[in-house]
Amino acid sequence: MYVIVGLGNPGRQYEDTRHNVGFKTIDYLSGKWDIPVKKIRFRALIGEGMVGREKVLLVKPSTFMNLSGESVGEIVRYYNVEPENVIVIQDDVALPIGRLRIRTSGSDGGHNGIKSILYHLQSDKFIRLKIGVGAAAHDMVSHVLGTFSKEDGVSVTNCIKVSDGIMETIMEKGVGEAMNRYNSFGKTEA
Repeated sequence: MYVIVGLGNPGRQYEDTRHNVGFKTIDYLSGKWDIPVKKIRFRALIGEGMVGREKVLLVKPSTFMNLSGESVGEIVRYYNVEPENVIVIQDDVALPIGRLRIRTSGSDGGHNGIKSILYHLQSDKFIRLKIGVGAAAHDMVSHVLGTFSKEDGVSVTNCIKVSDGIMETIMEKGVGEAMNRYNSFGKTEA
């Protein structure tokens, strides 16, 4: 079983912000795989289904970003899932807009949602799909809670549209193969 978590903040006022690319990606996967994300459980909106031969749980924590780990921790303990089978989709200000990076472990990188998950799982061995939202020019909070320009929105949408391929590659061929295929996505040659 794979638990695929999109990070974000609940509420209409956060819907199109940089911080909510994880939620947007879960919405995309939900439609692509026909797995409705409508059940309220574990302080999250969840959807359960099959992707190929793998059971998948799609998760949008409703705890707000900084407390995401509370929801993820409950799910992991309830289903007895290994951290290696948890995939967290997050925004990343260290990546240029339209770039992707898949990682299998590491620090929180200053991301409070990841910090919370690290604390509640007591492990850094979960997979992260980082979607670049660009660096903040001034205030970080205003940046991540701000919206994309039309052009940047297209770049981010392009990242989201390959997420099903990334997840399916991870589940079928392993995270190493997914990293080889997708970690250069969106990179322009200079």
